Amino acid sequence: MSVRSERDRLFRDLEVANARVTELETALQRRSQDGLSAVVRIEVFREQLADGLALTRKGGLQGALIVLQVDRLADIHREHGFAAGNALLGAVVAAMRSGTRAGDPIGRLGDDSFALLLREADEAGARSCVARLLGDVAALEVGPVRGASASAGVALFGLHDDDAVGLFAAARQALKAAQDGGGGRAVIADADGSGIGVSAALHRRDAVEALAVALLERDRYTGEHSQFVVDMAGAVARGLGLSPAQVEDVRAAALLHDIGKVGVPDAILNKPGPLTPAERAVMAEHPVIGERILRSIGGFALVADIVRHEHESFDGSGYPDGLVGDQIPIGSRIILACDAYHAMTSDRPYRARMSHGDAFRELTRWAGRQFDPDVTAALAAHFYHQRGRT
Repeated sequence: MSVRSERDRLFRDLEVANARVTELETALQRRSQDGLSAVVRIEVFREQLADGLALTRKGGLQGALIVLQVDRLADIHREHGFAAGNALLGAVVAAMRSGTRAGDPIGRLGDDSFALLLREADEAGARSCVARLLGDVAALEVGPVRGASASAGVALFGLHDDDAVGLFAAARQALKAAQDGGGGRAVIADADGSGIGVSAALHRRDAVEALAVALLERDRYTGEHSQFVVDMAGAVARGLGLSPAQVEDVRAAALLHDIGKVGVPDAILNKPGPLTPAERAVMAEHPVIGERILRSIGGFALVADIVRHEHESFDGSGYPDGLVGDQIPIGSRIILACDAYHAMTSDRPYRARMSHGDAFRELTRWAGRQFDPDVTAALAAHFYHQRGRT
């Protein structure tokens, strides 16, 4: 064999070997990453965390371990399907990547949770990062999913002789504290991991009560009306098989569904007669105003979404977004029917109240157009058990 032929053969063998190396590297990369979100698996993340700890010790730097969990992913899967839930997780990872440095790794911890390593971050930097991440998650709109929220626990490292196991324990403890205080919040563990410091945030229950009082003082009828709708909406939600967390959100949204009326002028809000078209347009802004108020409070993203859509009609003729059928949050569909029933059976300055039977005949007549037929049926079942009549 000539020297030239031997050289050509060696070149071909080298090309085949290089191609095989590329295939193996690709396979290895795929095995080290999570298939859904393309973030590293927990085993790889732990190695990166150990490397980060070593670098901070060597350079006298600080860092932070963030554990972030998407709130109520099981409810999203149940209401919108696994594809929608998976798309939301992908969007959450994209938000995490866009809000951090390229060298800060993200690991998949479980179905609904992720770990983020900030290689260089003090407490102020970690707080700023987490606040931005939670805000980005709350602003996501992924297919039918709006108003998602997340909770986060943070453990700082670099000031003490930290280890990966202790950091994960501190971050998970902080995450639990955040979730116990309501979704959409962040808690940072003390630097030595021995205590928990809560970031500035309103406690969810305190915020609900404060807003309910404000609504009652602004308009007594509206406030008392909302109080009445709460129990009815909660019963219908349970009758439809919603989870306890979803029932809690429906009850909170029912109590606050008219909070946006605090931005409606008194002359319109308290007008004794029917509204003009221009006045109705102003009144129709209250769901959007309500959503804006609630989104400004940590942990209220899902409630805000329900409030925004509580005047959407099942056939798409409602407002503000003209959503149709299952596009409308189930909580919004429940509150619409309960709200309408109570309004029809209440005395108003410009009309007398309807009887229970007449009001329910109206609900039935508009089922499939304005109201969700399943919600109407659940409301009928509620009255059957509570009142002994349909």
